[in-house]
Amino acid sequence: MKKHNFSAGPCVLPQEVFLKASEAIMDFNGSGLSLIEVSHRSKDFVEVMEKARNLALELLGLEGKGYKALFLQGGASLEFLMVAYNLLETKAGYLNTGTWSSKALKEARLFGEVIEVGSSKDENFNYIPKGYTIPDGLDYLHLTSNNTIFGTQLKKFPKVDIPLVCDMSSDIFSRQLHFSQFDLIYAGAQKNMGPAGTTLVVVKEDILGKVSREIPSMLDYKVHISKDSMFNTPAVFAVYTSMLTLEWLKNLGGIAAIEEINEKKAQLLYSEIDLNPVFEGFAKKEDRSNMNATFNLTDSKLKDTFDALWKEAGINGLNGHRSVGGYRASMYNALSLESVGVLVDVMSEMERKG
Repeated sequence: MKKHNFSAGPCVLPQEVFLKASEAIMDFNGSGLSLIEVSHRSKDFVEVMEKARNLALELLGLEGKGYKALFLQGGASLEFLMVAYNLLETKAGYLNTGTWSSKALKEARLFGEVIEVGSSKDENFNYIPKGYTIPDGLDYLHLTSNNTIFGTQLKKFPKVDIPLVCDMSSDIFSRQLHFSQFDLIYAGAQKNMGPAGTTLVVVKEDILGKVSREIPSMLDYKVHISKDSMFNTPAVFAVYTSMLTLEWLKNLGGIAAIEEINEKKAQLLYSEIDLNPVFEGFAKKEDRSNMNATFNLTDSKLKDTFDALWKEAGINGLNGHRSVGGYRASMYNALSLESVGVLVDVMSEMERKG
């Protein structure tokens, strides 16, 4: 039986994507070769890379606006380093909203002065800082749009006249935004786009080439752009599966269509959390993430009973991160409304038992 997968990542993917990807593993484009054994320089795979890059820009509404899409490796963790390597000359601003922004901030300090413009660390990152001041003279401002561990999400983004950089690893392609307000977006594929192994970077080309330091080739966005994201051997399977997922999203109606579905999933679950006396939410209500709902039992003695119920219902990946505890339901794009309904039914049953 297929599980209801609420894991924070690697993510649930559409069934049709699994089927097409598995077919390509056996025989890619009728070549008699597997996708993972053909040359990454072959015409067939070069077309895959090009299509994936174009689909990313199309879905984000960034075609013809001076942006380039890249599929790189190293996850968002390498992007913490690459962003600063390519953009930080003197000082940069970072909004600290959780574990991943803290890690990004740490890496950036290797290259220059970093100003923490705001932080929610004082309450274990259960809210998004507001009313913070952005100092003058920054090379860029870095944000994290969604905080997987703590279940918070930025609903508004500051208007700035400096490059705006955003880690969208856990909510890319999940909601409509004015993506042209960002100069660089990066996202690990394994939340909403594909399997682990590749990272999407969308960068406005005119912000590059302005630092005085020499950048190693593998860490230089300009090098990767000049080679059409093929400077080194790409993560072939991850890129192909990401392309399939982007195709699926386009055929569904794009970001507008999936946002509507994601809103329904989040409303269904958060309504149960708020109405059911057995549970309480972790994140502040105004900052709750539509991708990752974090919640706790009001009575920890009920843990064994609840754990047995959700596991019996075929639910996977519900345990919260160790830094928060409790539970976390990750509702990425491909997770069905039906799966959320199964979880809500289990929570309702827990109330009756409690």
